[in-house]
Amino acid sequence: MGLRKWIFAATYDWQMGGAERAGLTDLRRAVVSRATGDVLEVGSGTGLNLSHYGTDVEHLTLTEPDPSMFRRLQQAVERYPGAATALRAPAERLPFDDDSFDTVVCTLVLCGVEDQPQAVREIRRVLRPGGQLLFLEHMRSEDEGHARLQDRFNWLNRAMVMCDCNRPTRRTIATEGLRVEEIVETDFPKAPPFINPLVHGRATCPDARPRRERHSDVSRP
Repeated sequence: MGLRKWIFAATYDWQMGGAERAGLTDLRRAVVSRATGDVLEVGSGTGLNLSHYGTDVEHLTLTEPDPSMFRRLQQAVERYPGAATALRAPAERLPFDDDSFDTVVCTLVLCGVEDQPQAVREIRRVLRPGGQLLFLEHMRSEDEGHARLQDRFNWLNRAMVMCDCNRPTRRTIATEGLRVEEIVETDFPKAPPFINPLVHGRATCPDARPRRERHSDVSRP
């Protein structure tokens, strides 16, 4: 698995090239450019989103758990003109205090985390009251027939790109305490049908925090 992840990281930008040129880059820009204030990007991969952040970002923190991806992310951060910090950390265990960020960004991340509900709970925990989650994710279709297609081909999706194509991402965001304010459904450029739908949108963090959530004991760097 270590060699497979190394190969995946080394070829990721090349693998995504066709989709990026066919419209994925434009979708990234539309999502990421809305980030403001103190920003956390979860699962930053090789840093493909870095060029899309605008001047409303005061400080950018990027996390990535995979060491091969992280090395490439560090190189991209060195070229970033603003204030940015890269850390190795999984989405399910973010090393930040509660209420640390105004914006959290995740693009093509929640399909591949080990525990999607826990990852969203962590995102909610580190968001300040009224903060926003900006997301671009492919997810399980709400059409039952298409969802069954996704279930049948999920093994292939995992083999190809190491993520699931049938996760209930929209429902997870809502049930784990964030309020979905906007969501737009589209197709993933240059991808097989079972990858769709691709959604992008915005969710906000309510003022009240569920009592079940635990506070992090790790301070933000």
